[in-house]
Amino acid sequence: MAADGGSSSLGLPCVFSPKSRQYLALCAQDGRLRIWNTDSKTLHQEYVPSAHLSATCTCIAWGPCRTVKEGPLRKKRKSEAVQVEQKADLLAMGTAAGTLLIYSTAKGALHCTLDGGHSGAVNCVDWHPQDALLYSGSDDTQIVEWDLQTGKSRCKWKADRAAVTSLCASPDGKLLLSAGQTIKMWDLETKEVYRKFTGHSTAITTLCFATTRPPDGNGLYFLSGAAYDRLLSVWQVRDDGKDKNSVVSFTLTDEPLHIDLYSSNSKEEAMRLAVVCKDGQLHLFEHFLNGPCKKPLPPSCTVQMSGVEDSPVPIPLLATALGSDSRSVMLAYGNHLQPVMERVEVNSSERHICLTRDVKTTLSLSVDVNVSKVKTPLVNTKSKVLVPGLPGHQAPITVTSLGSEKRKLGGKTTEMSIEERLEEIDLSTVSAQKGRVKGLPSLQMDNFAVLLVQGLESQDAEILNKVFQNKKEMQIKKTVARLPLPAVLPLVNQITKRLQGHPIAALLMVRWLKAVLVQHTSYLSSLPDLVNQLGVLYHMIESRVKIFHRLNKLNGKLLLLITQVATSNSCIDTEVDRTAKLVYEEESSEDDASGDEGLPDDDNSDNWEEEDEEDDGVMEGPNSGDEDNGRLESKTNGDEDMEHENESEEE
Repeated sequence: MAADGGSSSLGLPCVFSPKSRQYLALCAQDGRLRIWNTDSKTLHQEYVPSAHLSATCTCIAWGPCRTVKEGPLRKKRKSEAVQVEQKADLLAMGTAAGTLLIYSTAKGALHCTLDGGHSGAVNCVDWHPQDALLYSGSDDTQIVEWDLQTGKSRCKWKADRAAVTSLCASPDGKLLLSAGQTIKMWDLETKEVYRKFTGHSTAITTLCFATTRPPDGNGLYFLSGAAYDRLLSVWQVRDDGKDKNSVVSFTLTDEPLHIDLYSSNSKEEAMRLAVVCKDGQLHLFEHFLNGPCKKPLPPSCTVQMSGVEDSPVPIPLLATALGSDSRSVMLAYGNHLQPVMERVEVNSSERHICLTRDVKTTLSLSVDVNVSKVKTPLVNTKSKVLVPGLPGHQAPITVTSLGSEKRKLGGKTTEMSIEERLEEIDLSTVSAQKGRVKGLPSLQMDNFAVLLVQGLESQDAEILNKVFQNKKEMQIKKTVARLPLPAVLPLVNQITKRLQGHPIAALLMVRWLKAVLVQHTSYLSSLPDLVNQLGVLYHMIESRVKIFHRLNKLNGKLLLLITQVATSNSCIDTEVDRTAKLVYEEESSEDDASGDEGLPDDDNSDNWEEEDEEDDGVMEGPNSGDEDNGRLESKTNGDEDMEHENESEEE
């Protein structure tokens, strides 16, 4: 019995339909659901949800191939009951807004919408194998059981303290596995925990039952995989409850993104497992589940895809499906926008198989030109060109120029050559500056856009040089805005090539690159291999930015040095005039000077008594006698004061 583990929440949803593997359902980066027919290798159906940009698809799961019991579908398929079991019909899609969309491949339209059950993004969905029930897990830590007959939720319960990242119902429909921080096994009748399992340190992204045997007799096994974990763990559900650790581990080269297995029905039947890892490789395992195994088991065979170029590039595998035969495997590889489906025969005796395929992983310009209806017609002498090859362009305005007059003299109207177009552009520029012709700027921008598309398709350096020499930013913006989307990526590659040349040319290319990023960022972000396309440009810009920081430091030092040298030279050249320009004198300067001269010096203050004695001996006259009399009077006055003081003490 085949059991599809679906795709991990880390990768883009991609899963084969059950049993017949007739369809491949996947959701790409643009939020569209595409269903491919694996037999005809063509796109079968495409559905665009109303909120495909705001509420992107996070997980998808095919419903079981059975006779649908709902009213409208039962009436429609009552006579086709045999074909219903061979074809898948309903497809459940979980969205980031918390709603579930049920899409019907038989009707080719949306069957119903289930909302109101989750407050966070839906991370996982799984169908009940028998009844018309659906289970969903979300970031709000809740599990919701939906009834498709009524379109409403039947039951809702909290599963874990963390977000529910994976769900899987048992083949008999009695048990349900959920993964949050731990793995829990629920009894669907009572909604109670039957078992708990711990063993992964990161978010568990994959759960799948490995056997169809009932839990009686210790015969129920399931496997689990986690993000950033290179081991797939197999768990055994035991009656005695001694099932805390995994019994078997399978080694991988990277974390698992998609698994598919044929479950075991007895101990004598081996379980076949196919795992697609994040690195794009496929690992095949075959093991008999009969108790624990100590050592991790390596894959019996590893399949890898590569291109046919001189230096082969790995082609990533998206999903796989095991066939009824042990050697047959269905592969889906390439990109999500246009995958390639192929059924191959794998020789299990070889440990490593590398398949080479000629697959174009990038969107070529020629294919996109056909889609966008941008074509360059082949013109002969009898044809008359009225409209240039740009969508939405109006009829050209008649311009009176030398080139057009010369062509009219012959009496026949033919398409202008590239040289004549270039000459007319120059003449149009001159006449537009003089203001003689109205509406010419728009025509000039269209001509630039047409020439740029032609130059990119033909890789004509002369045309590209003529267009890229335009330095006016407004004209550059309008030219880039008028480009068709298929020409944007070749333009970026041409700009990247020219940025590696002379710095003057790089300065012009920066303006074109800025205009491309401003006008077409949304288109570039939708490309699946954007990192590979812009890797060279990113590394080149990063290396130049690092050098620019050092050049700024050098520029600052040189500027400082030049300023100092110029300042010193200016000081040497100019002669300084040392004569006073102004002299200021105060009026009382002489009086102050005389007064200062009459004051005694501090140094001679100690010897003033000696100088007085010498003056007494030298000087004669009335002044000296007066000084002596004054001294005697002071002495007598002093004696009288002392006598009065003694008398007061005696009293």
